[in-house]
Amino acid sequence: MSERKLIRVRAVMRSEFYTVDGMATVDEALRIMKQNDAESLIINKRHSGDEHGLLLISDVARHVLAEDRAPERVNVYEIMAKPIIAVNPDMDIRYCARLFTRFDLSRAPVLENGKVIGFVSFTDLVLRGLCEMY
Repeated sequence: MSERKLIRVRAVMRSEFYTVDGMATVDEALRIMKQNDAESLIINKRHSGDEHGLLLISDVARHVLAEDRAPERVNVYEIMAKPIIAVNPDMDIRYCARLFTRFDLSRAPVLENGKVIGFVSFTDLVLRGLCEMY
């Protein structure tokens, strides 16, 4: 039986991610998402004591589309998740998958020294991590 490789989040995360200000409208956020083919955006901190936020396409579907609200009249801060659960880049991908499962997450930002350095999803964990493990 072969020994499993230790694969860390840093090896499978995507370093390209997109940000938006919480005061932006959902319409502005959707333009960024569409332009970059992104399903989520990191919400910038307002100051050093603040926390990052997260906006998912599903948040827009639930809180704007399903409620028949106008995207140009809703600010991102009204529907975003904050504070968010983030992962350490040195975390083993198996523990990251367990964290996602425990808290019903599908993706999370990767934080190092309080700064977002990437984004990781279940897809990354499986296709870029698990496939390399054995």
